[in-house]
Amino acid sequence: MAFWSSTSVFTSKVPRKILFMFTLSLSVTYLFYSLMSCYNSLQFPLQENYVYQGRLVTEETTFVTLREKLYSASQGFTEFTEAERTTAVSAVKDHAEAEQRTVEWIRTQASPTKSAAAYHTTALEREHQEFSTTDSDLRVNCTSDYGEKKLPQAIIIGVKKGGTRALLEALRVHPDVRAVGNEPHFFDRNYEKGLDWYRDLMPSTLEGQITMEKTPSYFVTNHAPKRIHSMARDIKLIIVVRNPVTRAISDYTQTLSKKPEIPTFEVLAFKNRTLGLIDASWSALRIGIYALHLESWMQYFPLSQMHFVSGERLIVDPAGEMAKVQDFLGLKRIVTDKHFYFNKTKGFPCLKKPEDSSTPRCLGKSKGRTHPKIDPDVIRRLHKFYKPFNMMFYQMTGQNFEWELEEDSESRSSQD
Repeated sequence: MAFWSSTSVFTSKVPRKILFMFTLSLSVTYLFYSLMSCYNSLQFPLQENYVYQGRLVTEETTFVTLREKLYSASQGFTEFTEAERTTAVSAVKDHAEAEQRTVEWIRTQASPTKSAAAYHTTALEREHQEFSTTDSDLRVNCTSDYGEKKLPQAIIIGVKKGGTRALLEALRVHPDVRAVGNEPHFFDRNYEKGLDWYRDLMPSTLEGQITMEKTPSYFVTNHAPKRIHSMARDIKLIIVVRNPVTRAISDYTQTLSKKPEIPTFEVLAFKNRTLGLIDASWSALRIGIYALHLESWMQYFPLSQMHFVSGERLIVDPAGEMAKVQDFLGLKRIVTDKHFYFNKTKGFPCLKKPEDSSTPRCLGKSKGRTHPKIDPDVIRRLHKFYKPFNMMFYQMTGQNFEWELEEDSESRSSQD
C-alpha cells in the first residue's frame, strides 16, 4: 500500500508528458529484466524460431544459408535489446527510487511457479521437436524427394552376353551408385523421346552419387557414340567383353530358348560351310568383332574415358574386376570379395545376402543356361576367324585378354 500511495502522490505532482515517459520507461524496464531473467532458456528457441521463419521466406533456401541467417539474426536481436536497455536507463535515471521499487515488485510477481516452469519446459521441448521436423523438411525440399534425377555420368554400353548384368548388380551394392534396373535403350531405340524422357527414367541421386544405366546394344549401334557424346562428352563408358566365340554360343542359346524352331548354330554361322565362309552378318557373330565397333567409339571418346572388363575374370575373380571398375568411376573400394560367393549350381559368383534381404542375390534363370553341343570343327574355325580382330582389339585397348589360350577350354564349355 505504501508503494501505491507514494505513486499516487508522485502522479499528481508531475505533468502528463513526464508521466507518460515514466510509464513507458517502466514498461521497457519490465520487458528487459523479464528477458534477462530467462535469457538462457529463451536463447536457443529464439534461434530456432528464426530458422523456421527463414523457411517461410523461401522454400528453396538451403539449410546452410538458413544457419547463416540464424546467427546474423540472433546478433541483431542482442544489439536491439541492448539499445532498448540504454534508452530505458536514460529515461528513468531521474526516478531511481520508484524504479527500484518497481523492479522489486516485478521480480516478486515474475518468479515462476513449479507448474509454470513445467509448462515452459514442455513448450520448449515441443518447439525443439517442431524444429527437428522443420530441419528434416528442409533437407527433403533441398534434395527434391531425397535426390535429384540426373542424366547418367557412366553407362555400361556393352557387350551383350558378356556379363553386363552381373557387373551392374555388383555395382548397385555400392552406396554411391544408383542405376536403372531395366535397359532404357534410349540411344538406339527411344532417342526421339528426348533427354527429358531419358532423365525421368533415372533414379534420384544425392550429391556424390553416380547415376548409371546399362544397355549392351549401344556398343554395336552406329549412331550411339555421337548421340552419347552430344549428351555428355565427359561421360565414362564401361565395356564388358568376353571370348567372342563363347559369347556367340551364349547369344545363340538365349535365342534358342525363346525360338526353339531356329536353325542350328552351325547352319547360322556359315554362309558356306564346305568352303568355310563365316557369315559375319549374323548378329551373334558380328557383335564379337570388337575392334570394328570400338573404332566408332574412339572417334568421339578417348580411351581414358573407357574401361574394359573381362567377362572371364568377372567370373573367376569378381572382386578383382570390381576393384578396377570402382577405381575407374572414382569410387571408394567398398564392393570386395566379402560380397561374393561361388554358386556351384549356376557356375558363377553370386552376391551374398544384402542387408535388406533374407536371401542371397543371384542372377535369374536366363543366366547359366546349358549350351547346346557345337561341332568342335566349327569352334576351331570361329577362333581362326576372330583371331586377327582380337589382336587388333588388344592393340587398340592396350590389354591382352588371352582368348587364344582358351581355345581348348571353349570347346568343352557347357555353361553360359
